[in-house]
Order: sequence, then structure tokens, then C-alpha cells
Amino acid sequence: MFEQVKSEIGPYVVLPAVCRNHDPRAADVARQIAAVVAQYLPHMPVEHVGSTSVPGCAGKGIVDLMIPVPDGEMDKVKELLDRLGFQHQTGAAPFPEDRPMRTGSWVHDRETFLLHVHVMPATSPEVDKMRFCRVCLRADPELVRAYVARKQEIIASGVTESVQYSRLKSEFLTTVFG
Repeated sequence: MFEQVKSEIGPYVVLPAVCRNHDPRAADVARQIAAVVAQYLPHMPVEHVGSTSVPGCAGKGIVDLMIPVPDGEMDKVKELLDRLGFQHQTGAAPFPEDRPMRTGSWVHDRETFLLHVHVMPATSPEVDKMRFCRVCLRADPELVRAYVARKQEIIASGVTESVQYSRLKSEFLTTVFG
């Protein structure tokens, strides 16, 4: 189906969790990845989500993308991402293949950006949850400050393992958004 797929997706490198300042170039990276996917699946939305999608929100610096997939197209999207060079998630607690996450990297402006591509059914409540979180954080600088403070506390406590870090910061979001 996607015989002549070309992309510059590089390998993903697992790094300790950190809380670095927001890099506005992440938005450019998200647009570039969305454009690559659109070459092969023009009807498929690719949305920038997570901390890098919120101006001023510090975090791990990983560019999170979400692809809400219509019924019956999950295998097609996974095949394309695989052919583009995205890798299957490794390590502790990978997402299941009915809601996979693919990883990779992308060089932009001579800097390597790590990528997480969350692929999920368009009807999943998680799609609306990710969008809602993004909208709320973009609209409320005080909420962003509190969220970043929590991330900094987590790192300062010595937590640098990515899954544990993500679980702890998610607890903050669950407390705020329910």
C-alpha cells in the first residue's frame, strides 16, 4: 500500500525524564510530521498535544502527536508509521496495539527532537481528554505555572524514570480535570 514511503524519522533514544524550558520549535516539528503523514493519508488528522503544544509549558521536550483514527483504519495508520520509520514503543508498560504509541526522532534546526505518536480510535474518550487538557493549559497561565511546578518537584524528588514521571504528572492533571 505504501511502497515508496520516504521520511527522515530517526531512532528514538530513551533518556531520563527532565523538566526543560518550552522550545517553540516543537510546534514546527509537529507541523512537519503532520505534513509527512498527510502525504500518504491526507484525510488523517495529526494533532500536536502534550506540554510542547502549550506555549511556555516546560516538560520533557518530547513532541507528542495524536492521530485519532476512524473505525477500520487503525492497521493502515500503524503500517504507514512503521514504514515511515517510527518504532514500536519499548520498555516498561508499552501501550497496547489497539491504542499504540510509536516513537522516533526528527532533526529540525540542527537539533534532534524526540517524538511520541499516540494512535487511538477517534471515538476514544482519551481524544477529547487530550484536546481538553491542551485547550485549558493554553488558556490559563496560572495552571501552566502550577503544572510546571509539579513537574519540577517530581524531578527534584529524584524521579527520572519516564513511566513513573508520567504517572506522577498525570496525577496532577487528574486532580485538576477529574
